[in-house]
Amino acid sequence: MIVGTAGHVDHGKTALVQQLTGIDTDRLKEEKARGLTIEPGFAYPEVAEGVELGFVDVPGHVRFLHHMVAGSAGVDTVLLVVAADDGVMPQTVEHLQILSLLGLDRGLVALTKVDRVDAARRRQVREEIATLLAGTPLAEAPLHEVSSHTGEGVEVLRDRLWTLAARQQALAVRGHFRLAVDRVFTKRGAGVVVTGTALAGRVNEGDTLRLALSGHKARVRGLRRQNRESEWAHQGDRVALNLAGSDIDRDLVQRGDWLVAEALDTPLLRRLDVALRLLDSAPSVKHWTPVQVHLGVGRHSGRLSLLEGQHLAPGESMLGQLVLDEPVHACLGDRCVIRDPAAGITLGGATMLEGDPPRRGQRRPERLAWLAALAKGAAATPKDLQELLETGLRLHSTGIDLDALARNANVELTALLDAVATLGGETLASRGHFRAFSAEAMAALEARLLDTVAANHEREPSMLGTERGRLTRQAVAQLPEATGRQLIERLVACGKLVSHGPFVALPGHQASLGEEDEALWRRLEPHIVAAGFQPPRVRDLATSEGFAQESLDENRIREVLIACARLGRLYQVRRDHFYPAATVAEMATLLQTLEREHGRVRAADFRDRIGTGRKLAIHILEFFDKVGFTRRIGDERVIRNAEMWP
Repeated sequence: MIVGTAGHVDHGKTALVQQLTGIDTDRLKEEKARGLTIEPGFAYPEVAEGVELGFVDVPGHVRFLHHMVAGSAGVDTVLLVVAADDGVMPQTVEHLQILSLLGLDRGLVALTKVDRVDAARRRQVREEIATLLAGTPLAEAPLHEVSSHTGEGVEVLRDRLWTLAARQQALAVRGHFRLAVDRVFTKRGAGVVVTGTALAGRVNEGDTLRLALSGHKARVRGLRRQNRESEWAHQGDRVALNLAGSDIDRDLVQRGDWLVAEALDTPLLRRLDVALRLLDSAPSVKHWTPVQVHLGVGRHSGRLSLLEGQHLAPGESMLGQLVLDEPVHACLGDRCVIRDPAAGITLGGATMLEGDPPRRGQRRPERLAWLAALAKGAAATPKDLQELLETGLRLHSTGIDLDALARNANVELTALLDAVATLGGETLASRGHFRAFSAEAMAALEARLLDTVAANHEREPSMLGTERGRLTRQAVAQLPEATGRQLIERLVACGKLVSHGPFVALPGHQASLGEEDEALWRRLEPHIVAAGFQPPRVRDLATSEGFAQESLDENRIREVLIACARLGRLYQVRRDHFYPAATVAEMATLLQTLEREHGRVRAADFRDRIGTGRKLAIHILEFFDKVGFTRRIGDERVIRNAEMWP
């Protein structure tokens, strides 16, 4: 059990921890000289076999508030300290607010320095504390009157804390290992050592971890948990890690960085969708207010974007977005404190919902509903995840990116896959990435693909079908292309679509010309056939006898000729040169004859044989190279596939 102190400066937090544990948590020379805590201190007293208890003594001075926030990471029981002579003070109130914003709702109250006041003053301060705590999660917290000077009440408080520690249930360890680095130093003979509280997962000696901000990897050479040598540590432990690696040095690792499991491949984030709560005592804030964000051990500047209005009133909650000046690491459920950097006051807090949100549609009802579902599922328990996925499958017609959700929630992908299956959803895996759909969404997407193919058949009857990439862009552009193609292959596998190379079509579809196109082709065909090896260009056809009076558009003629090429009636040698299939076969026979006569085909010989200009002859030879009938060797050619044309 980790106990964190909270309270106004000089109310005796450090002295009380020393009385309870025999350990002085002020370790810095400046702390000794000034008599106040600047950075969090730690104490791990001996309790009993199998019982672990630790104290985090956090600063009370307003100037060191960020250290107070950092020290609260990993705390599960609060020891709120109020001096009997001073009573409730400004930092007492602010610390209590911060504890609430960070979700710390279990604790005790220590009324210190009772040896300095009379019984009436004790009663008065007890009433102040009761008023302060009314309506908060600590309203029923037991209060102990103590004196670190005389020892009054210390033994009773110690017995209660030791008993609570013995009753503490082991935390359910979830997710991959995460640790917010709050201290970095070098130790002779060991190298770089970092400390922090394990917020998730488990780490073992010898594991490889990743520094989230720089991406560098480090091996755990050794570790201590609760200030004792150990081979492992897990969620909730206070941990010191001795890091090793070719790139690891004191300057690379900084306070505020995160050490995470190598498998937790989370991106760095500048934009975070969050659930906001403003304190009752805070002023109202408006959209795009400059803020200072305390997340983990780091402090970050940025702006607050409101997603459900232009103003947030005191005591109210709203979905919003933090837009930070520098990238951070965060996961679903992480809590942060938001302060006004100019006024130096705490505005409220936020719970991390999703990083790197879409730039468009941030305020759409579906998007806000999904963020509300994430807020409910922030604890990431199996029940929370199942409810979250149930909502997500209903809201997302284009599916849920399970890989992104697993990283965000810091859960195993298999847990999400199992939950989707339990809910009757379907999962598609493409290129190692998983996307989940409800049965209704899957049916709707497949129907959209089939309807698009049918519309293309009607609009383009001469096409064998629709090219797969084009079909995904037409019908399911919101999906990753790989997922869209996988949906197409499902339809092919079940016989709802048939495959023609890169094209897909409805069963029974036969490529043909429409009635008007067929009529135009019948008029064009004699001109093309009669031209032999010197086909008319499209513009020549448009101005030829029989068409000039109609002012027939070149593009119209070109479209029909291209459609005929798709049907195998013509070959498009160049953009505006079309040959009948029989003429192409005849030219192929001429090439074979030239090879037999000369061993290889020369462009000049081919030009003379078909009676065209050199430029057109070269175009025709390049066509035969492209389709694989010939292979060019220098300025000559050889037949490589004589069976292509009889």
